Amino acid sequence: MIIKSLELDNIRNYKYLDLQFDQGVNILYGDNAQGKTNILEAIYVSATTKSHRGNKDSEIININAEEAHIKTYLDKEGLERRVDMHLRKSKSKGIAVDLVKLKKNSEILGLLNVIFFSPEDLSIIKDSPSKRRRFVDMELCQLDSIYLYDLNNYNKVINQRNKLLKDINFNRDYKDMLNIWDMQIISHGKKVIERRKTFIDQLNEIIYDIHKNLSGQNEELVIKYVPYVEAEEFEEVMKKNMEKDIRTKMTNAGPHRDDFIFCSNGMDLRTYGSQGQQRTAALSLKLSEIELVKKVIKDKPVLLLDDVLSELDSNRQKNLLDNIGDIQTIITCTGLDEFVNDRFELNKVFQVKNGEVIQMS
Repeated sequence: MIIKSLELDNIRNYKYLDLQFDQGVNILYGDNAQGKTNILEAIYVSATTKSHRGNKDSEIININAEEAHIKTYLDKEGLERRVDMHLRKSKSKGIAVDLVKLKKNSEILGLLNVIFFSPEDLSIIKDSPSKRRRFVDMELCQLDSIYLYDLNNYNKVINQRNKLLKDINFNRDYKDMLNIWDMQIISHGKKVIERRKTFIDQLNEIIYDIHKNLSGQNEELVIKYVPYVEAEEFEEVMKKNMEKDIRTKMTNAGPHRDDFIFCSNGMDLRTYGSQGQQRTAALSLKLSEIELVKKVIKDKPVLLLDDVLSELDSNRQKNLLDNIGDIQTIITCTGLDEFVNDRFELNKVFQVKNGEVIQMS
């Protein structure tokens, strides 16, 4: 799978942009705040419907426009595909594939598989549990439409139940309605928990050897899934927590409180690992993600590297670049020295300046 070209209309600081990508390594270089990341963000939105920054559609649209378009042209299994994103400040986005409008935006997931790696990802080990849940959810939603269905429904019901919990404080008669939401939460939540377990097991099969090599055969990395509640105990815990939930006006138990722990030689890296160990583990995670996606979809994902090389030392840079292989990669950076010095093969180079992109090679 490769991205052949990308067209942007009124996206961030681009009034119009038309880029043709190489199937190998593509470099976008230039000073900070020139628009390099905006290009990667547009690709990510085309793949997942959401910004990696967590921004709303209205924030992605050029400040002087009311709507915007992203057109992504793909080569997937030898077939040309086209993804159209129509973003509007006052309405929800519209999505079409091969000029056919989708009934649900979630139907786009899995058509274009991307792996996004930014400096923020290097902190995933020590960041809050929500960052690690987001990583797992975004990858699983691209790989598994059933997981996407269960996660979306779980989140919707959690929001509805939390609203009811607030209402109960004004009218206790509403308490009897909790069972309606509880059964749905338990049903979808159990499936989310079980799928996350399987996903972490799959990652562990891959990450062990990768991390062993990155650490010079010195460290053995294991990801531990820590569900807030086990699937088989979920119903019992929901009943036990009912009064607590009413008092706190929120649902206290469920996969929305899960966490994932990275252990090296039995040591929790979040608490006891050095910054170097945490960054190596984060790099191992991304490299494992690439291999897992290739294994599941029987194709190659597109790799987006957003100024991440400047945050890695030379050894970790080399390990990352050596593992890219024949995957289409789009890299942003502030200069070309790091690539020239490493004699890294550049297939296409673009200079980005003030929302203008010039192809250099």
